Amino acid sequence: MVPAVLVTQTTPDSSTAPAVDRADPAEVQPAPAPSYASLDDAVAAQTDTAHSDDIARNDALQCLAGAIYFESKGEPLSGQLAVAEVIINRSKSGKFPTSICSVVTQPGQFSFVRGGRVPDVSDNHNYRVALAVARVALNDAWDSPAPKALFFHARHASFSASRTQIASIGNHIFYR
Repeated sequence: MVPAVLVTQTTPDSSTAPAVDRADPAEVQPAPAPSYASLDDAVAAQTDTAHSDDIARNDALQCLAGAIYFESKGEPLSGQLAVAEVIINRSKSGKFPTSICSVVTQPGQFSFVRGGRVPDVSDNHNYRVALAVARVALNDAWDSPAPKALFFHARHASFSASRTQIASIGNHIFYR
């Protein structure tokens, strides 16, 4: 005959037990993005998070910041964000390449691209702003001033396509 074994279940003391979240995963919502009072505030919040090793690992951030820098440095922040949004919108449109770097380096799209590469940029104030704007755009931390735009050009350039103009910001005009 096998002796009976008494099994007791102990419960850990609640002061030492780790907290367990028993929420249904389908009901868990992602944390909301931070809310900013202005685009200036959103950009300022990003500049503290830029680290050179993080930038080197993040090709999309680097490509987008380079495009913002070369296409719109010195423009109002809203114009720089609109340039970033055009590139992001293109990558999502199905009409252009699907990655940000491929959109930026697509032949014939951006005049600053050399040999299929975004030129290196020295660390300066305008590039740090471009990085911050790129982070705002990639994190969708501020609404685009040119929603759904897929094209833009400088005011002094001619543009013959029949597109719908949706914004004019600084020295650029944005189209769908």
